[in-house]
Amino acid sequence: MEQKNNWLTLKEQLASVIVGQEVLIERLMIALLAGGHVLLEGAPGLAKTTAVKVLSQAVNLDFVRIQFTPDLMPSDITGSEVLDRDSGQMRFVKGPLFHQLTLADEINRAPPKVQSALLEAMAEGQVSVGGQTYALDPLFFVVATQNPLEHSGTYPLPEAQMDRFMLHVKLDFPSADEELIILQRVRSGAFSQKATLSSFDLATLTSARAQVANMHIDLSLQQYLVRLIAATRQPELVAESLRDTIAVPASPRATLALAQAASARALMTGRDYVTPEDIVVLLPDVLRHRIHLSAKARTQKLTVDDWVQQVLDRVTLAI
Repeated sequence: MEQKNNWLTLKEQLASVIVGQEVLIERLMIALLAGGHVLLEGAPGLAKTTAVKVLSQAVNLDFVRIQFTPDLMPSDITGSEVLDRDSGQMRFVKGPLFHQLTLADEINRAPPKVQSALLEAMAEGQVSVGGQTYALDPLFFVVATQNPLEHSGTYPLPEAQMDRFMLHVKLDFPSADEELIILQRVRSGAFSQKATLSSFDLATLTSARAQVANMHIDLSLQQYLVRLIAATRQPELVAESLRDTIAVPASPRATLALAQAASARALMTGRDYVTPEDIVVLLPDVLRHRIHLSAKARTQKLTVDDWVQQVLDRVTLAI
């Protein structure tokens, strides 16, 4: 249990550095422990980049930030073959994706070919260049950001790529009290000082991922989890008012992602078993980018989060 408490301690330390974004910190740690990728959606200035940097320092991950732009080429992120003048042979020069933690900033600004290259990396843990495939680090972890307020010069992310994100996290502005703390810390120079955080070696992270994979989930909870995801395919079985509200349902990958994320949350809080709360808290983040509402739902002014809450209110845990 000592190692599990260490992860909880790290979460608390990160929260002391990143003010007012506890959800962001928790979801980043959950995805890291579960071996998934995260899509962060929020306005600029909400500490997304800072949180990822601090997490990489605390867990000793090799970090890189890629600013996605419309003129980006696949080779800019995967790497490319160059001519070695000494040997006269082509050799591969690795791109930024070969870091362990990649921050893909404003991911929806990159053109389709770049998105395709990133999709291969996220899905297969490898990149293909010049007919050759190159394996990425086993701890390869992508945190992508997108600004919901800007659509000019952006490209919609392919459905297959969206499905590869374990969590889609929406960020909100800090409260007035939290913003006052941020102001005071900046004016005192506290943010310019490097924070002292718990540090974990890669073996510890690898061990934690193995624990997440073997976390106990009671059969009743497994059935509850499956029913929640299945509701996206037949919502009328949950409530007649939800009939024909889903245009694109969630695939079994959502079920696996929810189980894995819930297991990681259990590990972070010092438990060796999953609780209903783990599932309920994470369901919106797992489904937010995986389901598409129908025209009927939009007419009713339903959002995905509203739809998920209605399902949570109606689908009960059978004990």
